[in-house]
Amino acid sequence: MKTYNINKGIGCTVEFKGLKAQYLFGFAGGLLLVLILVMVLYMADVNMYICLSVGCISASLIVWKTFSLNNKYGEHGLMKLGAKRKHPQFIITRKPVQSYLKYSVAKGEKIQNFNTKSSRLS
Repeated sequence: MKTYNINKGIGCTVEFKGLKAQYLFGFAGGLLLVLILVMVLYMADVNMYICLSVGCISASLIVWKTFSLNNKYGEHGLMKLGAKRKHPQFIITRKPVQSYLKYSVAKGEKIQNFNTKSSRLS
């Protein structure tokens, strides 16, 4: 009698034909939208060949783009790309520049440097 491993793949991401996680859901959603678009066009009495050509072209475009994004960015790449876009390019500060310098121009005094011999403890 054979024993089967029941818990194979627990904790792994969802994968189908090489598509992983978010790409799989985008792929399925895109094909569902294409199906709905073709049905709406067909019910609106658009020529059958036009409906089929729109459906085939848009479905093949979705398949091609999904697989290319999957190969380019990997499993978590699109989330990293989205996070990178939300990351600020510049840090804006409201403090005056003099507060960052060792010599304060506004006060006219030099801030003591702790690496000099006079401030060193002996």
